[in-house]
Amino acid sequence: MSKEAKEIAEKLKNSHKIAITSHIRPDGDSIGSGLALYLMLKKMGKEVRYINKDIPQPPLTLFPHFEVIEYGDIYPQEFDVVVLIECSTEERSGQKNLNKYFRILIDHHLSNEEQVELNWVNPKESAVAIMIYELSKYLNVEIDKEIATLLYSGIVSDTGGFRFTNVNAKAFRVSSELIEKGANPIEVNRLLFENYTPQKVKLISKVLSTLETFFDDKAAFITMYKSFLDDLKLTDVETEDIVTIVRSIRKVKIVAFLKENDDGTFRVSLRSRDNVDSSKIAEKFGGGGHMHASGFYSQKKASEIKEILLKEFKEINL
Repeated sequence: MSKEAKEIAEKLKNSHKIAITSHIRPDGDSIGSGLALYLMLKKMGKEVRYINKDIPQPPLTLFPHFEVIEYGDIYPQEFDVVVLIECSTEERSGQKNLNKYFRILIDHHLSNEEQVELNWVNPKESAVAIMIYELSKYLNVEIDKEIATLLYSGIVSDTGGFRFTNVNAKAFRVSSELIEKGANPIEVNRLLFENYTPQKVKLISKVLSTLETFFDDKAAFITMYKSFLDDLKLTDVETEDIVTIVRSIRKVKIVAFLKENDDGTFRVSLRSRDNVDSSKIAEKFGGGGHMHASGFYSQKKASEIKEILLKEFKEINL
């Protein structure tokens, strides 16, 4: 059991007004974990608010109690403590002046750049939801069906349905316990992976039509232009599933997904497997992330980004 979890539990027990926030462009793990912690603290009689900068994309909007999430700024509202879910910096959280508060960071990413008052980072965990589950034991909170569903959803989301390389035995043990407490794996899988709209399927088709492969199919590029979203009358959508399709190509070791922003710049997501460390490439361009999941921003044209990345891919001997 974790010393850090025990210290965090004691601080939360002794606090009354608590804010929770998660990172910009939140994913299933951060939203599931944040909502689960919100419900736990409510059970303890705490005055708690979950405040994010960005509105998540479907299907996360279908998570239990999703409607409690607020959007905006935490500062200058009064709180005894702010819990940061996977966001150690203001840039990552989108919030400002968080150093005015007592901050608790709970994260399973190594990119923990800012010192906070209580810091719990464990990169060995498959998902932050596993850490929130461990925290619940120190908080002495009963895990009901809704909390179990949220935490299980976080684990399934961050492991890609137990397919990504971050999955381990503990993820399966905790998931088993959450299922025993009421999480329904069939319902969660349907919510996360079988909830496409016709527009989303058409978008996937458009993006996959841009597929290019290099180095004997070991490197792949796909691009999502803003016009794709405009044509389908879509705003920014969850696209991790599109990358997963391309990464499933038999020989592919790294995928570069170029996503055009409203201002014509690009957000570049890198996804790799085996011994290919995508984070080292992302860091060269001011980004970062995991070994197998990273990214960066670029103001260059799509063709220029591809040319630069092809040189990087050539150097790592795919």
